[in-house]
Amino acid sequence: MAAIALVVAVYNAKSNIPSFNQLKSSPNGQMIRVRAADGSILVSLGPSYGEWIPYSQIPAPMREAMVAVEDRRFRSHWGVDPVALARITKFAIETRGTGRRLQGASTITQQVARTIFLSNSYTVGRKFREIILALALERKFTKNQILELYLNKVYFGGGAYGIDAASRRFFNHPGTSLSLSEAAVIAGLVKAPSRYSPTADAEAAVGRAGVVLKLMQETGAITAAQAMDADPQAIKLAPEPQQNSVRYFTDWALPQLETLIDETEAPLDVWTTLDPAMQQSADTAIRANAPAGVQGALVALDRDGAVRALVGGKDYVSSIYNRATQATRQPGSAWKLFVYLAALEAGMNPDSQVNDAPITIDGWTPRNASRRYSGQVSLRTAFAYSLNTVSARLGQEVGFATVADMARRFGITTPINTKPAMVLGTSDVRLIDLTRAYASVASGGTAVVPYGITRVTANGSVIYQHQVDSSRVLVAPYVAQQMTDLLQTAVNTGTGRAAQIGRPVAGKTGTTTSYKDGWFMGFSSGITTGVWMGRDDAKAVAGLQGGTAPARAFAAFMRQAVASRPVEEFNTKVTLPEWQEEPDAESYYGAPDDRVYVDPDGNPIEQPRTGDDQGDVDQGDDAPAQPRAPDEQLDQDWIDRALGRGPRSDPPVPPQRRPLPDRRQPVPPPGYPEEDARPNQ
Repeated sequence: MAAIALVVAVYNAKSNIPSFNQLKSSPNGQMIRVRAADGSILVSLGPSYGEWIPYSQIPAPMREAMVAVEDRRFRSHWGVDPVALARITKFAIETRGTGRRLQGASTITQQVARTIFLSNSYTVGRKFREIILALALERKFTKNQILELYLNKVYFGGGAYGIDAASRRFFNHPGTSLSLSEAAVIAGLVKAPSRYSPTADAEAAVGRAGVVLKLMQETGAITAAQAMDADPQAIKLAPEPQQNSVRYFTDWALPQLETLIDETEAPLDVWTTLDPAMQQSADTAIRANAPAGVQGALVALDRDGAVRALVGGKDYVSSIYNRATQATRQPGSAWKLFVYLAALEAGMNPDSQVNDAPITIDGWTPRNASRRYSGQVSLRTAFAYSLNTVSARLGQEVGFATVADMARRFGITTPINTKPAMVLGTSDVRLIDLTRAYASVASGGTAVVPYGITRVTANGSVIYQHQVDSSRVLVAPYVAQQMTDLLQTAVNTGTGRAAQIGRPVAGKTGTTTSYKDGWFMGFSSGITTGVWMGRDDAKAVAGLQGGTAPARAFAAFMRQAVASRPVEEFNTKVTLPEWQEEPDAESYYGAPDDRVYVDPDGNPIEQPRTGDDQGDVDQGDDAPAQPRAPDEQLDQDWIDRALGRGPRSDPPVPPQRRPLPDRRQPVPPPGYPEEDARPNQ
């Protein structure tokens, strides 16, 4: 009765087993391969299946090694090995009550049945079903087909299923070209993939390969001479992929798949924007320039928002916290981008004059890091040397809510306060958001949205393709150009001089109270890069300023990142601060310089004078207007006199306007500080 029941069960299972071709095309689980912009694999997640290798193309050493180590009577039994069953039964009786697990009796056919149809749970019921399926498989398929299934399905560790995936994973070549030594290493993995993996323990893998070679010699698969010639220690292992800092990028990009696609079964290839060379340069720049005990982060965006490099910390292994996309820190003067954008949009320009003088707003009195004031200065000078009083004055004039709105417009997603001190960067931001804002300025005022996935393919078919939207304009192009002018001056002559790389660069430094955070944000040749440095516990770091370590890290990265790109001039020409244009003290005192007048063709016109310098000038019909005295006001009365009109009886009241540049101002004190400081420090 038992024999009849067994026969019925076996033939019933045989009728339900899929065809050989169906079994070949049924991988277990979803594999995700993440690729860089150049197509190279950054990381593989989930099970990895290589190319299916037919039995005839599987190297003979690989076939013989697997049979010798896993099931030496494979060619003679019916799917279950009676000798192995007798041995395991004896072992069970001897170890009864000790809790030791029974193992070693499974044939290759049983392992195929368990791998394809069953789980790895260790129960009597599962073992019985495994035996029934093994007998059924032997009735339906040939020995060669069963061995082909086994070698293409079994798990070899490292996420690799099948000998082709294992060969590529450990030796970096297809499974069709495995040598005897390599076959011995792979065959030895099946018993304990994690223990004998070459990447985890090379010495253990070599020792296990030696055992496999000895078993092959005992079964007659190889001769003693062949066993001696095989040298597992001489095997060249494939280099481990550089996944340290890359994992910061994949941790940020891959969760986006949930909103982009709904495929959950087919193997996926995720093509990303990451440039491996730039990523390596970014990692090196942060490690080399961040002070001891200080963390660093870097984000590099291409002109369309593609993330070319992303480093979230010095070492992913020791800390998976992504400081580029998760951390929120105070930006210091890097925030002044939004203050000056609001001022430029309100009608000011880089040459507009503002008063660098003490100011109190609602009880708050900011001060410059130099503790000195320079009087009337241009917007360009104030930005280049990060004058705090000027930023406060601009914020008061345009409105602190306007500055906050500008920041939100440019992609700041964290909460923004509107207290007066906000103009100096008291609102926490994320590095990737602030980098996005600077990239939008570099793009001429058009919104830039960071993205990391370009397309996703499943079984060769594209199921997602990223589309860049460049239609959203944040500010007028001329405002972005004027802002670029200010940013360029900050690098050429201001606090960001350490970020120079031998080609046009525009950028801004940022330092917070007591040197807790250091920032440098800038762009050149189509790449916008943001760098942050500081401690995770927000403790002060002596000497940490935006113009020091962060600016040097920016320069070290950008020199490599843009090396193969053409030099691009900005839309606006660099204009030096006024104190550098006229360095002599005499330029600020005494009578104004005589103006030189030209005719319509640009030729100079000599002006006849009578008497001393203050005498009248003979004006003909075509003579230009007389220069006004330095203390005169440009009002209607002056215009009437300049045009030869008679005095007006009721001259209109001149409108309120911003004072014109006063060339008699004192020379700004030399040696502006390298960086600004936070208020109330």
